[in-house]
Amino acid sequence: MSEDKSQLKIRFFTREKDESLQVEDNPMYVPITLKRYGLSEIVNHLLENSTPTPFDFLIDGELLRTSLQEYLVKKGLSSETSLNVEYTRAILPPSFLSSFNNEDWISSIDVSQDKKAIITASYDGVIRTWNLSGKVQKQYSGHSGPIRAVKFISDTRLVSAGNDRTLRLWKTKNNDSVVQHFDEEDEEANIEDGKTLAILEGHKAPVVSLDVSNTSRILSSSYDNSIGLWSTIYKEMTVVDPMEEINNADNKISTAARKRRKLTLKDGTIRRRAPLSLLESHTAPVEQASFDINDDTVGYSVSQDHTIKTWDLVTARCIDTKTTSYSLLSLTQLPTLNLLACGSSARHITLHDPRMGASSKVTQHQLIGHKNFVVSLDTCPENEYILCSGSHDGTVKVWDVRSTAPMYTITREDKNVEKGVNDKVFAVRWAEKIGIISGGQDKKIQINKGDNIFKK
Repeated sequence: MSEDKSQLKIRFFTREKDESLQVEDNPMYVPITLKRYGLSEIVNHLLENSTPTPFDFLIDGELLRTSLQEYLVKKGLSSETSLNVEYTRAILPPSFLSSFNNEDWISSIDVSQDKKAIITASYDGVIRTWNLSGKVQKQYSGHSGPIRAVKFISDTRLVSAGNDRTLRLWKTKNNDSVVQHFDEEDEEANIEDGKTLAILEGHKAPVVSLDVSNTSRILSSSYDNSIGLWSTIYKEMTVVDPMEEINNADNKISTAARKRRKLTLKDGTIRRRAPLSLLESHTAPVEQASFDINDDTVGYSVSQDHTIKTWDLVTARCIDTKTTSYSLLSLTQLPTLNLLACGSSARHITLHDPRMGASSKVTQHQLIGHKNFVVSLDTCPENEYILCSGSHDGTVKVWDVRSTAPMYTITREDKNVEKGVNDKVFAVRWAEKIGIISGGQDKKIQINKGDNIFKK
């Protein structure tokens, strides 16, 4: 025990994998008045850093935002207590960079593989590609209602879905340096950029989310309670209109049929395809479905029926169901932590381990701080413990999943929007080299700078 009441016995440790951030975990005495800055000085000294690095500190899953003494008082602890203090590179507050005006509500956001373009889906039925200066580079029109989701397949292809119950595959540009996910590229060379390549039909209600795998597969979630599994390779999918093309017995296309197809593509006829399978087990609208990042034969979904489901996409069977007490509205995966983060109608984010059986404790951890539905989630590309969330409360919050409280809150920058009115955030995307991109009811794409969020 410490005889000096102004000193506190602590042990520093970190879970970061960088060996240069490891210190000996022997206990040491530090002044009880220290806050983050003083603790950072000690850790930098222990690490022998020539350039000081700012650190954040967690004690029992709570970020330290006061002095050690104030923390002890708050927790009703004595200065003779020994604390284990986790340190991690500090995240600096994300600063506002810019915002762009759109024609209508923004429902979905994605970023190109080269990180040079942002794509948005909008309630006016138009998909727009933006450069980082806010200029619209291209528009895609074809859906007959609001578009609810959009995703890049590659730098030359994208997929969208909406309230008209269909998915559409689009051509964005020709790029011979990119490996295509589509077959028969020679036929598509004559198709103008920005045109629909195929319409995917099978859902009976609005399609509200999409995910794309690295193996030419798409997952769609719909308010018809089902999940669609699709391919971007035409010959793998069932033709909706059997008169569209002729396949011989071994599924090879004859020369004559290929010529006819080229002609139909040229005259504007669009392929129509059915899903590989429809996954049916949910009993209410499915809000989001995604592939497992490490194994795209596995999928996850969340629904208004209060459940998280795990799917075997090879057999199209549900292999696990976890039940909560609230509607689940969004989903993202933290693969290195083996966790699923789920946004809810109960205004919090819950963390679940998909490997745990249905009989085990469902909710591992809750992140609490939003004041309305949590409808969009994305992970930080640079730190496995960090994610961001978009909510109908008009904010985006940044979280460290080791703590229950948000680290930072990003508000909408439009001063003309009254707080709580037309400020719902519907979509959030955290993109490397760009930052946190959000959009919603205020018809604006907002970027909060990410270049120096991490000070390394």
